[in-house]
Amino acid sequence: MNWLVPLPVVIPLIAAGLALAMSRRPRVQGAISVAALSLVLAVAVGLIFVTHTQGPQVVNVGGWSAPVGIALVGDRLSALMLLVSAIVLLCVLLYSLAQGIADGNEGAPVAIYHPTYLVLAAGVANAFLSGDLFNLYVGFEILLAASFVLLTLGGTGERIRAGSIYVIVSLLSSILFLIAIAMIYAATGTLNLAQLSERLLDIDPGVRLVLQVMLLMGFAIKAAVFPLSAWLPDSYPTAPAPVTAVFAGLLTKVGVYAIIRMQTLLFTDGALDTVLMWAALLTMLVGIIGAVAQDDIKRLLSFTLVSHIGYMIFGISLANQTGLSSAIFYVAHHITVQTALFLVAGLIERRGGTTSLEKLGSLGKLAPALAILFFVPAMNLAGIPPMSGFLGKVGLLQAGLELGSSLALATVAAGLLTSLLTLYAVVKAWNKAFWQDAPEKLPNESTPRSMFGPTAVLATLGVLFAVIGGPLYNYTDAAARDLQAQTPYIDAVLVHGDRGEGDSDAAGGDDG
Repeated sequence: MNWLVPLPVVIPLIAAGLALAMSRRPRVQGAISVAALSLVLAVAVGLIFVTHTQGPQVVNVGGWSAPVGIALVGDRLSALMLLVSAIVLLCVLLYSLAQGIADGNEGAPVAIYHPTYLVLAAGVANAFLSGDLFNLYVGFEILLAASFVLLTLGGTGERIRAGSIYVIVSLLSSILFLIAIAMIYAATGTLNLAQLSERLLDIDPGVRLVLQVMLLMGFAIKAAVFPLSAWLPDSYPTAPAPVTAVFAGLLTKVGVYAIIRMQTLLFTDGALDTVLMWAALLTMLVGIIGAVAQDDIKRLLSFTLVSHIGYMIFGISLANQTGLSSAIFYVAHHITVQTALFLVAGLIERRGGTTSLEKLGSLGKLAPALAILFFVPAMNLAGIPPMSGFLGKVGLLQAGLELGSSLALATVAAGLLTSLLTLYAVVKAWNKAFWQDAPEKLPNESTPRSMFGPTAVLATLGVLFAVIGGPLYNYTDAAARDLQAQTPYIDAVLVHGDRGEGDSDAAGGDDG
């Protein structure tokens, strides 16, 4: 069933070309995009079952064996990330189509939007499936190039300014990543992740630490880990609601995924676990303090996004199975919940004309369904039992208590405080936006039901994760075991010990 592996990358790219060819037929473009992402979702479901029952699935691109060729690898972790990202991408697409129909596609160059959005989907999938460090870089660049376009759609001054900041920060991250790739190739003679896991053990520990620091800095910028997170709250809130939602839900998690893969496959000596734990603690606290101080819903959610990245980094830094499993669970939970909240923020802006908490009010009477739609994912984000946010946090805090070090216990305390302050921040936003009296009469704008649907699906999915919390945790436990064992991944890629299946004139040799 390894033929499923490349499809999440290939299908969106082919669909992007078709959508571009139909640039004068927006309805056809929409149909192509929906069909493509629906197929990707079906493939992701298939990969979940195949990887869970048969182990990692590998495709050697062009028939060239690893490590000479590029391998695409689907294991339990990447399959789960693909499934959740496919659901989010499809729901956001349906939301944006409904918004475009309601607005008559005014102010949004649809001819550009659909091909770019599909290229973004391909880049995300390529990053999750890459078994080669340089191909991972290519995946990042594909999704970043697409994100540059999406972030500046509409061409307003504010969006161009925010887009410029995002471009500069992303280029800095990419340069660090590219330099790290060059250094790793010079030190080991390969970029294949499976082979790197073996060769990095043989190089000088000092050199290995430098390589790890370089990669970690590049990924930490993309994941918005403190102190490399200051760019995010200024960049995301200015974009159109669907774009902001998919960025908040997915793009930072691609960086988190890369850190998970790096720490469990390439650098397993724990040299930077303490640094990561300090980063997790500070990310939680600085992010949530920023959120509490905000009076705009989009900026508040942007700071909570930064803050809750800290939970994921905490799970990675613990370097035990419970922590890693809980981190994977929390990533899946957070993708859906954070995306849903940003989509709700778009609905609030549409109904109230603004996202400023000082100008909003009375929405509970005017749009009670919208109040419920905000409340459910907001409580999930805060970790109110028995929702999935609570289950994820309990797992992470339990793992921290198991480790028992003073820093781990301090980070557990920071996690509890962050959860309480998250509750305070979202309840404040809910009260001000929905229950206080509006200082001025709000515009009489309707919120189409077709925009409610995709948002409700994501909010419900966050609750569903709690309902299936047991089986989902069993899955993430299995994923964490595979990551820590390493052998399932390595044996699937290098089936002949030093090379994979396919043709190679340099079996067991360098990439080039």
